[in-house]
Amino acid sequence: MAKKETYTEAMKRLEAIVAQIEGNELDIDALGDRLKEAQKLIKFCREKLYKADEEIRRMLDEQESVEKTMD
Repeated sequence: MAKKETYTEAMKRLEAIVAQIEGNELDIDALGDRLKEAQKLIKFCREKLYKADEEIRRMLDEQESVEKTMD
């Protein structure tokens, strides 16, 4: 993941890796490499989701605060 990857791109790559594994397309060396790559992609996606969740919660809290002051 040298370039700045998006969540969608990472998920597509994960899906491709899963398809290769399920299709028995990989030898043992390639399997190990793909599993390491998958771990990095999963971590990346998890962090993206966590950040998005935090941002949404912050915005909802701010909105709730604004609504309370308007009452």
